[in-house]
Amino acid sequence: MNEGEKVMIEKMISIYCRKRHNTTDALCTDCAQLLAYASRRLDKCHFGEDKPVCKVCPIHCYEPEMRRRIREVMRFAGPRMMLVYPLYTIKHFYKEHKRKKTKR
Repeated sequence: MNEGEKVMIEKMISIYCRKRHNTTDALCTDCAQLLAYASRRLDKCHFGEDKPVCKVCPIHCYEPEMRRRIREVMRFAGPRMMLVYPLYTIKHFYKEHKRKKTKR
């Protein structure tokens, strides 16, 4: 369930951690905790595979501090995703476009 979303958030957090915290091989403790939290939230998402992107989700399942942190990661890493992980980014946008199209 939501494995694609988990891969995307892991990649976004890895970009953020490498650039902001100067890590190389592994995530720093804070980023590893954020990834674990995000993964747990995705596991519990009641939308399942029909989960909308977080920005437009009607349910805010993150605690306020974690929401602030994940937003910071997404703002930083989002624009860089196409350069670092182009295939994952294209797949993510395609999936979201397809989901929107079927909802109409």
